[in-house]
Amino acid sequence: MLDLIIANRELIKLIYGIILLIIFIVIVVKTHRLFHISLHQGIRYFRNAFFFYGVAFAMRYLFRALSFYRDWIYPVSNFLFEYFIIMAGFFLMYSLMWKKIDGSNQAQISSLFNKKLIIFYVMALIITVLDNIWNTYFFMFLSQIILFSSLSVISYANYIYRGERAKFLKFYFIAMVLSLFAWGLNAVAAYLDWNTALLISVPFINLIIFLLFLYGVVNLTKKD
Repeated sequence: MLDLIIANRELIKLIYGIILLIIFIVIVVKTHRLFHISLHQGIRYFRNAFFFYGVAFAMRYLFRALSFYRDWIYPVSNFLFEYFIIMAGFFLMYSLMWKKIDGSNQAQISSLFNKKLIIFYVMALIITVLDNIWNTYFFMFLSQIILFSSLSVISYANYIYRGERAKFLKFYFIAMVLSLFAWGLNAVAAYLDWNTALLISVPFINLIIFLLFLYGVVNLTKKD
């Protein structure tokens, strides 16, 4: 099975990217609609997170796979993938902490570009540039492990506080823990010189994470 996957990895990457893109589109469309019904700012930033995930994975799996100019596409797509996936993580954090960042009674005019978000855009750029200068993913792995460790704690606290009144938070917490596990596994794979077996398992974990989010969002919006 491992040899079969390796032999057809480019085709599998393309199919995998298309599946993820469909998941992201459904999540973004449904949460966009839900935001306009509820005007909940957390949903607004949650939607943005999956918009950036969609752009990131499109850069990595579709943009690269559909291009014949791989001599320059690979470094460009890798740079953009890292930048957008870091920003997606920041938007997930923003979706949980928007009241503390924006103020409980304040809504930003734009959820994509404002004075407070500039800090996260700059941080993502610095992390991505440092990784490209040293030709490593150390700063991305470190930032995401710290980020998802924090998000796991925050989402667990939110779930305990609201309990059965907010079932989506259960999926959120599980997804954050799995995300932390996936980033940790990715870092271990890199430390072991990109161990093939570990690397193959990470995309499946990512797929489970995003399917959990999709299930939660569909379940939350099925009555709308």
